[in-house]
Order: sequence, then structure tokens, then C-alpha cells
Amino acid sequence: MRCIQITRFGGPEVLEVAEVPTPEPAAGLQRYAVTAAGVNYADTHQTEDSYLAPQQLPLVPGAEFAGLAADGTRVVGLLPRGGGYAEHVLAPPGLTWPIPDGVADGAALAVVLQGATAWHALRTCAHLVPGESVVVHAAAGGVGTIAVQLAKAWGAGRVIATASSERKRELALSLGADVAVDPAGDLVQTLKAANGGARVDVVLEMAGGPVFDGSLRALAPFGRLVTYGQASREQPTPIAPANLMSHSTAVLGFWLAHCFGRPEMLRGPVTELLDLLAAGSLTAVLGGTYPLADAAAAHHALRDRSSVGKLVLDPRV
Repeated sequence: MRCIQITRFGGPEVLEVAEVPTPEPAAGLQRYAVTAAGVNYADTHQTEDSYLAPQQLPLVPGAEFAGLAADGTRVVGLLPRGGGYAEHVLAPPGLTWPIPDGVADGAALAVVLQGATAWHALRTCAHLVPGESVVVHAAAGGVGTIAVQLAKAWGAGRVIATASSERKRELALSLGADVAVDPAGDLVQTLKAANGGARVDVVLEMAGGPVFDGSLRALAPFGRLVTYGQASREQPTPIAPANLMSHSTAVLGFWLAHCFGRPEMLRGPVTELLDLLAAGSLTAVLGGTYPLADAAAAHHALRDRSSVGKLVLDPRV
């Protein structure tokens, strides 16, 4: 079968088309024919071996897929062992979900890894309370577009989106954000101004570096910062406990991989998100579908911040 295989670490240039044997079903794993493979920002770290888990070569990246089971059922699923950038994958049936009628493959992919991350960031980590203000950084991205909608639907008092371009800020506003701002400059003052001069209650942050630092300083008493990425590839300033105590603030990290060992933490949220899609209560923003051989172009679009929403690879072309 065709796949994208990495045999050396580096940037998008290391994503190369390869022919490998089609995987055979194994204990606890079923084979699915892939109709769409999800692309996530974490995949760009995987190609560099710069993410949370060390990688071993050779590898086929990709943590999610949409495809067909042996009986023809359309499913979307997560891949704890990777391998999504391929024509066929092996996945545990417990981490697959039927795709509702009327929901496209790309839309289903938008709510699996990235949608579940937004769900857990707001519910499991931040414990969002109705009426609280919520800042969603990178609000036009895969997680951000879902998080803006969920925060609004779950009663956030004010949803503040940040994005790097006017086009992306307009997108965030169209999804329900109350205000959309450019995060460049004095982030603390920008966020306070967007919140009517008050500090903010919840921040969802995936950039690291100065964005993390400014977001932490902008928190109100009992505010929570949830960090789920390091897109800038910059480390934030070390945190002194006294700085947390001074405003009774909390910093929480989230990595969806820890839910793979607790499938119940994924079944409910992903089912809920798919149902919302099917009902038309949630919008999946699709940022582009690329042929499998153009995986590098998808990674470039993520890294240069030109993309919005969910990016997808089509292994059939």
C-alpha cells in the first residue's frame, strides 16, 4: 500500500511517499481502508522528533483517520500507534465511531483528536463555569474553531479569540466569539481590554513562549490556563509558586494521548461532538484536502500559519 513514511527526522521535506506491505489485522486491532487522514499540528513535531513522546524510525505519521470497515461501515477513529497517513490502518474498534449520515469525512475528523482536545480542555481541565470569560488562542485552528463554539454553547460570559490575521479573526467571530484580537504586542493589556478591562478566567493556550507568559499574567484570581501545545517551539519563563499564589491561579497541561488508556474519556466526548455535527449545532471548519503525496504541503501550511480549521489528506489520489 502507499503511505507517507519518515526515515529521517527534519521538516516537511522528510515526508516521502513509500510502498509498504498492507498491515494484517492483529489481536485487538481491525483493518480499515482509509478515505481521509487527519493532519494535526503535533504531526509537525513528530517529523522532528520534538514532541512529548520519542519517535522511532521508520514511522508513518498520523493519529486519526476516516475510512471503511470490512463490512462497509463508515467510521472515524484514533490511532494510538500512529500510521494514519496511509491507504490502510490498524485501529482498536474501541477507538472508532460510526460517522453519522450526512457528515463528511473531513468534518468527522475535525471533532476527533482536535475536537476532543477542545472538549477536555474546557470541561476536564478548566472546569468552565457559565459566565466566565474564555480566551481561545489560535482560534482559527483545528482546536480553536471547535473550542470557540463549545465555550459559547456552554455558557461562557465572553469568548475572546486571538488570531494572527484579519481573515482568521473574522472566522472566529463568525463561529461565535464575542471579540477577536491580534495577540501581537502587549498581550496582557490586549486581553484585559478585550474583557472590558478585567482579567480573564480561562485561557486555552498552545503556542508556548511569550504567549504562555502573557496569558498567565492576564489571569484573574482563580483563573486557569490550559496548555496543550508548544507551536512556537519556545519555552515559557519558569513559574515560581509565589506567582501562582499571588492571584490564586492554576496552570494545567493536557495531552490527548493520556486518554487512549482510558477509552471512556473519549467515547462520550467524541460521540457528543459527532451528534452535534449531525444536528447542525456545531460547525466543522475544513481548511483543505491534499493528495497523500502532498503531505509536506499540508505541514508547510500549518507551520507558516496560513491554514485554518482542519487539514486532511486523501490517500485515494
